[in-house]
Amino acid sequence: MASTSEQPSQAFVLPDPSVFEAITPGQFVSFTTTNTLKNHRQLLHFPILRVAVLDSPLAKDDNESPSIAAMLVPKNRETDWNFCTESGHLQILFNFPNVSRLILIGNMPPHKGPSVYKLRPIDPVEQKKLETDLKPLLMPLHPKVSSDHNSLPETPFLTYEDDMAFAVTVAKLSGPIVGEFLVEDVELVGGNDRNKQLRRRLRFKRMPRVVQSQALLHPIIPYDEGTTQTDLESLRKIENSKFVADPSILVHPHLTSMIAGLSFIVSNVDPRIRQGFAPRALCLGVGGGVLLSFLATNLWFEVTGVEADPIVLNAATQHFGLNESASIHLIVGDAIEFIQNLAPRKIKQESNESEVGDNVPDAKFDAVFVDLDSSDAKNGFSAPPPEFAKKPVFETLRSLLDDQGVLIINVVSPNDLFYSTLVKELKEIFYKVHYIDVGPGVQGNKVVMAILSPTFYDGNDSINEFLEKLESLIPEDVLENIVDIL
Repeated sequence: MASTSEQPSQAFVLPDPSVFEAITPGQFVSFTTTNTLKNHRQLLHFPILRVAVLDSPLAKDDNESPSIAAMLVPKNRETDWNFCTESGHLQILFNFPNVSRLILIGNMPPHKGPSVYKLRPIDPVEQKKLETDLKPLLMPLHPKVSSDHNSLPETPFLTYEDDMAFAVTVAKLSGPIVGEFLVEDVELVGGNDRNKQLRRRLRFKRMPRVVQSQALLHPIIPYDEGTTQTDLESLRKIENSKFVADPSILVHPHLTSMIAGLSFIVSNVDPRIRQGFAPRALCLGVGGGVLLSFLATNLWFEVTGVEADPIVLNAATQHFGLNESASIHLIVGDAIEFIQNLAPRKIKQESNESEVGDNVPDAKFDAVFVDLDSSDAKNGFSAPPPEFAKKPVFETLRSLLDDQGVLIINVVSPNDLFYSTLVKELKEIFYKVHYIDVGPGVQGNKVVMAILSPTFYDGNDSINEFLEKLESLIPEDVLENIVDIL
């Protein structure tokens, strides 16, 4: 009886096998090979396969038996940066810290690939058969130390999961600082037929698995085109339909936690708002500009945003609804250079010297938000960049804050030392340091808040309209989860 499992008609063509004989930290090798599989067209349907092999850059004990794993590239995502770039491969590997070598296998499309992706269910029986028939390809990619000469090495297949059910590329751009990046409209997995979750997202090629910015996505349907459909695929088919980003509601978890940090300044800010004075915020890192728009629209702030890449600012304006106005000032420049140049001007102002100039308001800030990440994918995703998380930088930021102000930093720690050092430096400069654990999403993501004086609202004041507004905009449990770092 013939086997139900597909037998390759010829061997896979591989590069020099000596390249794979040992784990070489950080080594990345990609190659193509003829697809000799015949009965797996549901998953690997192109005549040429692309194989990418990445060894973890993390040092391993010489006596430790390396762990080898493989992953199939989801159909129609072959050109997604997550799967066709070294930086994307690295980010996937960092999600599996015990894996020494990760092997990606996918179709090699003869073109740039579709700009639309739709999640499709995979037959688990079909996938299991495919994994078995890929053994002749995977076996030579195992290092010698992991092979038992009496049996074939086993290669567990990992599953790639994210939250996208449907995605379409709105714009593919390139900036002088961040490099290539995408604006995407996305429908999230889950939701019922009457309530699909739609998002507009910003994603950088240098860190493709990280969503840099996202906002609610609203469809605008012509008046005469009534529809009960809420899924993105159906809505896009309606003639003259449009989609706009709505930053009035925060959907990025770390932004909600950052806004919660304003609870430390409610006693100072509320009376000033009542007198007609806008509180002031400095945002280092703009991305899609969602945080800036939210602060100005919902919380009456005058906001100054600093972004290193002018093309990213253009994308924020065109695709995320960020508009420069009397309440929002946009500066193109390096964040560290900007605050260093701004600090002496503050000193001049305090000593009654009138020379300030430029487009930056002169008063100190009630809140400084830092939402910057590292541009180096080889050490994993981290925020803020190592060069920013230094005591001199924090001292400069302190000089820009009002005496009752708050410094709010989005922190993603690549290791425990990074976080503990950052907190130690802040505690030496500020009165108190607090944090919120952002939770699921990016591993190690916390929002750290540093204050200069004990200004937290204790509930003994009269009605605080700013606090009431703040509590109406973010979930109650977020405020309750603020932790004092002792």
